[in-house]
Amino acid sequence: MTRLFFILSFLFCCCVSKAQDSVIVPVDPPKISTIKYTEKDIQIDSRPVTAKHFDKNFKKKYTDPEFVYEYKAPEKNWWDHFKHWLANLFAKLFNFKSVKTSLDFVVILFRVIMVLVVVALIYFIAKALTKQEGRWIFGKNANKKTIFYSDAEKNIHLLDFEKLIKESIEAGEKRIAVRYYYLWLLKVMAQSNYIEWDIEKTNSDYLYELQQPVHKEEFMYLSYLYNYIWYGEFEIDDIVFRKTQNRFKNALKMFGNG
Repeated sequence: MTRLFFILSFLFCCCVSKAQDSVIVPVDPPKISTIKYTEKDIQIDSRPVTAKHFDKNFKKKYTDPEFVYEYKAPEKNWWDHFKHWLANLFAKLFNFKSVKTSLDFVVILFRVIMVLVVVALIYFIAKALTKQEGRWIFGKNANKKTIFYSDAEKNIHLLDFEKLIKESIEAGEKRIAVRYYYLWLLKVMAQSNYIEWDIEKTNSDYLYELQQPVHKEEFMYLSYLYNYIWYGEFEIDDIVFRKTQNRFKNALKMFGNG
């Protein structure tokens, strides 16, 4: 019992001694000497200040793809959906390796179709203009009014051109007289089997039907005179009309003797 009391007393003394050693003793902070500044110690920056501004269009410099940090896929419209639908359809029909290959095929197909449409449109426009050339001889009178050809004019073989030319000259309508001379020439050429008359044909069609170079040259020149005087609506004086009239009369004799 005495031994146990001795051991407990020893342990109690050790704990008290250790607690006394761990007590913190407060220490005062070191004193700092006071520093005083005067107005002379202040340095004033007297350098001029230049204001800087951004350029008005500075944002345009940063529109390149490398400045786009967040990429947003564009929304598909109905045309994009249609192309993808068609690409998927072709991919199934022709066993394309991927949808992209099928989509490239669709793009090429549309381009080919567009080219064909443009070519067809140009063809029909050119054809329509070519047919209009055949109606130049029925185009306009000296007063610049549209003349619609009558049933008789649809068949030049029914017209008395000598009488029509005489009446036109007496009325002072030289341009109409030249028009009748040109129609008369076509009538004579058809009667002599140089050409086949058709109201829808053009001057170029008739020129192609002529076989002899001398006939081609004469008809080409007379067509030029006719287009210049009648279709070009140029007024002519008596001298020019007489020269044109003599040229047509000689041509009528040449083709009429065929």
